[in-house]
This record gives sequence, structure tokens and C-alpha cells, in this order.
Amino acid sequence: MTVSPVDFPAVKPTSRNFSAGEYPSTTFESLDGTKTHLRYGNKRVNATLNLGFSNISDAEAGLIIANYENVMSEYDFVRFKDENAAVGIDSSFLKQEIRDNAGTGQTKLGLRWRYSRPPVVTSVQPGISNVSCSFVACLDSP
Repeated sequence: MTVSPVDFPAVKPTSRNFSAGEYPSTTFESLDGTKTHLRYGNKRVNATLNLGFSNISDAEAGLIIANYENVMSEYDFVRFKDENAAVGIDSSFLKQEIRDNAGTGQTKLGLRWRYSRPPVVTSVQPGISNVSCSFVACLDSP
């Protein structure tokens, strides 16, 4: 099975929540209180990204739903560029955490964004909707 990047539509988010993830590890504690900590890798995993889109057209909401279908039906991954999820971020470091790294389809750490749940669409008035999307960054082999 070959996975491919699917570009997220060029819809600008009105809110963004990002968590950088954590290093995979386990802590074992013995009965006498001694702790042993094992770290399983040198890359963070399970970073999360939540995007909110307020008062967008139903057509733009449809683009987001279609993107979800394209990504999840084949278990591909989402590629973010400067014109969508990273728009409005001034820090180049933070942009590298979210967007595509030099056309590879991955972030600078080699993570790939996937939907963690389906997009939620709330109708505000006829033709206008709010959409929220949740993503998780996975460390997959190519």
C-alpha cells in the first residue's frame, strides 16, 4: 500500500490549536519507589492540530469534507501549505511544525498529518457554516 499526500484545500482557518506531541517512552516504578524510564525513539509522535473555520461558505465546507473523504478512503495523509493551515503564522519554526517540508509531504520531523476524527460542520445560516477539523501527526514509514 502506497500512501500519498493530499493537499488540504486553500481555506484559511480562523482558529488554530497545536500541540507538539511527546517522545514515546514508558516509566516503570518498582515497589520500593525506584523509577526506570525507557525512551523508545528520538522523534516526537502524536502531535495534534485543530483547525476552526468560522463563517465559511457551504462550498468551502464541502471542499473540506471532500478532502477528508480523499485522505481517509485510501489512508493517505494531509499536506498543509502556507496558503491553508499555516496562514497567518509569523514564526518560521512553528510553520515547519505544521506545513509540508520542502515538498516531501511530511513535517520537518518526518510526521504525516491524518484526520483524527471527521470534520464537524455547523450550519450558521443558509449558505454559511462553521467547520472544525482535528488532525494527529503519525510517524509512518514511506
